[in-house]
Amino acid sequence: MSPFLSSKKPPEPEAARASLELLYDVSRELTSALELRTVLQRVLFLSMKTVGASTGTLIVLDDNYLPVESAMISGDVVTNQSTQRLRMTIEKGLAGWVIRNRQAALIFDTSQDERWVHQQYDEDSKNTPKSAVSAPLMVRDQLVGVITLVHSQVHFFMQDHLALVKAIADQSGIAVLNARLYAESQHQAQLMKALAESATAITATLKLDDVLQRILAQISRALRVEAVSLGLIDHEKDELVFHAAIGWKTLPDDKARVRLGQGVAGWVASDGHGMIIPDVHIDACFDPETDRRTGLKTHSIACAPIRDADQVIGVLEAINPADGGFETDALLMLTGIGSMAGTAIRHAQLFERLQAAHKSYRDLFDDSIDPIFITDWRGNIVQVNRRAVTITDYSKETLRGMSIFQLHATDVDQLGARFEKLASNETYSYESLLRTRSKHDLPIEVHVNQVFLEGVSHIRWIFRDITERKNLDTLREDLIAMIYHDMRAPLANVVSSLDVLNTLLETSGDSGLISLLSIALRSTERIQRLINSLLDIKRLEAGQPLGNRVLMMPNDLLNDAAETVIPVAANKQQTITVSPALRQFPVFVDGEMVRRVLINLLENAVKYTYTAGKIEVGCECNEEWVKFWVQDNGPGIPASEHERVFDKFTRLPNKDSQKGLGLGLAYCKLAVQGHSGRIWVESQPGTGSRFQFTLPTAQPENGDEHV
Repeated sequence: MSPFLSSKKPPEPEAARASLELLYDVSRELTSALELRTVLQRVLFLSMKTVGASTGTLIVLDDNYLPVESAMISGDVVTNQSTQRLRMTIEKGLAGWVIRNRQAALIFDTSQDERWVHQQYDEDSKNTPKSAVSAPLMVRDQLVGVITLVHSQVHFFMQDHLALVKAIADQSGIAVLNARLYAESQHQAQLMKALAESATAITATLKLDDVLQRILAQISRALRVEAVSLGLIDHEKDELVFHAAIGWKTLPDDKARVRLGQGVAGWVASDGHGMIIPDVHIDACFDPETDRRTGLKTHSIACAPIRDADQVIGVLEAINPADGGFETDALLMLTGIGSMAGTAIRHAQLFERLQAAHKSYRDLFDDSIDPIFITDWRGNIVQVNRRAVTITDYSKETLRGMSIFQLHATDVDQLGARFEKLASNETYSYESLLRTRSKHDLPIEVHVNQVFLEGVSHIRWIFRDITERKNLDTLREDLIAMIYHDMRAPLANVVSSLDVLNTLLETSGDSGLISLLSIALRSTERIQRLINSLLDIKRLEAGQPLGNRVLMMPNDLLNDAAETVIPVAANKQQTITVSPALRQFPVFVDGEMVRRVLINLLENAVKYTYTAGKIEVGCECNEEWVKFWVQDNGPGIPASEHERVFDKFTRLPNKDSQKGLGLGLAYCKLAVQGHSGRIWVESQPGTGSRFQFTLPTAQPENGDEHV
């Protein structure tokens, strides 16, 4: 035994030598180890041996003065302190007083000092008085721990012992701090390694079910818990739905749901902050339904949010750690995995949606009723759908080795020689003939645009079979031709006969017969205009030049058309107002065609304007063009139909169910365009319509007659 222990008051040279020997031994022992628990045990053994203590405790504190490690020796036996006992010692015991006051303490008789907490050590159950000494471990101004030594005799420890323990504490402080920092660095390294391994495992797949299972496997491995589960938020129902679990005695199903804010998991999902509950039985946040959901008996629980960017999308829940309690950094580990999991889950969800969208596109592509061809920018076919195989009579493999040019003649004007116009991302349409394997040509309408498949630019060609439409157009053309040829000759005879009758009746003075004859003449004139319009439509569509063109004054065309239609408007009690140009410039036109354009527009206005309505027709001129217009106060035309009304056989629905062939406005468009003019309509439902067209002013060529 050390000379210092043989006598309570040794001679001063011997005491000094013993102290120096002790401090040397402490320094040597401390420098030979870096593992924290080993350092603590060595400090305690040396200290107890030196001062003759029967029991010793050394508690290590973190920067927030919370215990991170401890060692307890009773006699020669190293024991573990329970969490409850350690907490009680820090809060109410002698060590806690030393920590708060940062100064050493000497107790001669523990039964007479309120700083001593009974039941602090196992032998305290006998409630026998003792003596104790305690000192803080300081490194400069930083408190890193506290050492407490106890002897079973009262008044055993004296001031010399206190000074010696303080010296040991001062000598041990830096070693304990280094060991603590080393332990923390090792633990952080293990934590980073676990997170890195988790990141590698989680991101190794994009299949959602596999991602969820990998996340749970990493948590179970890192935290060593009985069960771990993962829930995702259903924002539409404000619920947390558990999709995967490890360790549950029941599998997650549709009933594994909790409302946001309900229980620990629901609260974390709603609040966005993780939490650890060491004992669920004394915490109001715990929901007993958790045990029903998992089939387990929950003792402690840790829960952390799963985040994608700044949004909470779910939670991770760990239950019942194997060591009885969660480590201090368990929540940090769980939160870190949750942050990585959020990105992995979102990527897996997006990948699944992309796969679903790709499958949907493939289904739509293959099941389309129209043939679809995908080509590169050289026209080589790379993909076709089932309808393309059926209509061309080629196999899919054969089509993939062909060029789109082998199937039809492309419209170079529309697409460009190298399809350069398709780069604008617009869709172009034209008509062509599809050459099938059997050499049978099918009339098709082609729709072409640029598409991106898996990030690569391609061209999509949709061929629409228009055989039936072409047949219908042929039938219409044949019908029109038949009407024109079969009606024109007898109608001419009717007109001639009516002219003769009109001459005879003018001398008879019978006003009634003259009125009836006028009606007949106007009706036959209308039929003649219709027939001539049909003929002109065929000529204009065929690109034939206009007939005899002469110089005419705009107001003459205006007044002539108005006089023709005013009697018809009078039958519906409508008023036609003529607004002639104040200053005129002649137009070089086929007068009969332009007159018919104005009459068609006026008759259209009469047809669609309500009884007793008002119609205005007028024109205005400058040196470059003449603009004519016809304004009515009818029901109006939707903006979506402004272009379509000029197509052949197009009729807009109306409440009066007006009948007709739908050729009047088509003729107007062709006639105006044939004169290098432009025609359009300005209208909104309920505000009437204003049809307008322009004709260029011009000088007559040599030999042209001015009317």
